[in-house]
Amino acid sequence: MKSLHVKRLVFFLLWSASLQAASITLSGVVTSDNEKSIASRYMGYIKEVLVDEGSVVKKGDLLYTIDSNEIDTAKVQVEQSIAQAELNVQMYENQYANALLNLERHQRLLQQDMVSKFDVENLELSSKNLKAMLEIAKKQRLQAHAKLKEVHNQYHYLDVRSPSDGVVIAKKIRAGEMALPGVPALVLVDLAHVKILAEVSENHLSSLKLGDKVSFSIRSISHQGEGKVVAIVPNSNALSHSFKVKIAFDTTPLIYPGMYAEVVFDRLNP
Repeated sequence: MKSLHVKRLVFFLLWSASLQAASITLSGVVTSDNEKSIASRYMGYIKEVLVDEGSVVKKGDLLYTIDSNEIDTAKVQVEQSIAQAELNVQMYENQYANALLNLERHQRLLQQDMVSKFDVENLELSSKNLKAMLEIAKKQRLQAHAKLKEVHNQYHYLDVRSPSDGVVIAKKIRAGEMALPGVPALVLVDLAHVKILAEVSENHLSSLKLGDKVSFSIRSISHQGEGKVVAIVPNSNALSHSFKVKIAFDTTPLIYPGMYAEVVFDRLNP
C-alpha cells in the first residue's frame, strides 16, 4: 500500500512538472498605447480644473476652463469698432448720394450754359472720391464683423474637453495659473487601446511568437481573460536579459492602466 502511495506521489510531481514545462507565467502591467497631452488653444488664466490625477473621464467631459475676461474686453472693443464702421458707411452713403444728385443737377445746368464745365468736373471728382471712401468704409465694416466672429470663436477654446475616454495620469495646472497654447496641461491615457506589457527572459524568447494566444488574470478586480501576443520588442534589457512583450485583449470598463496582471502562455502553442 505504501509503495502505491509513493508511486502516486511521484506521478503527481512528474505531471505537475510537465505542466510547468508546458507553460510560462509572466508578471505584467496594463498600459495604454494611446497617451495624449492635453493643451489649450487660448492663452488665459485658468478659472477651474475639474479633474485630478487618476480621474476617469468620458469623451467630451469638461477638463478645465479658462477665464473669459480678456475675450470679453476684446469683444467690447470690436463691437465699438463695428458701431463706428456702421456710422462711417451711413455717412459716406449719404454724402455720395447727395453728391450724385448735385452732379446730375449741374450736368443739366451745363447743357443750358448756366454753370461752368470746371464746376461739373470738380463735382465728378468729388463724387468719385466719396465713392472710394464708401468702399473703404464697407471693407472696414466687413473686417470688423470678421474680427467679431473670430472673437466669438475664441469662447469655444475656454472650455477644454476630453478628446476620448481615458484616465488622467498627470496634472500640470492649477486654478489661477496661466494656460499657454501648446503647453501640456494634462496627460490622458486612452482606455480603448490598453494592452498588457510583460517581460520574458531571453531563455524563453524562442518559445514565443506573434499571434500566440495567452490567458491572463487581474486579481484586483477578479478578472480573467484571453489575449494574444501582438509585439515582441527586440531591445534586450542589459541588466535583466529580458524582452518586452505586448499582449492585446478585449478590454472592459474596469481595466485601467497600471493594474497588475498575471499572464500564462502555453509553450506548446502552435
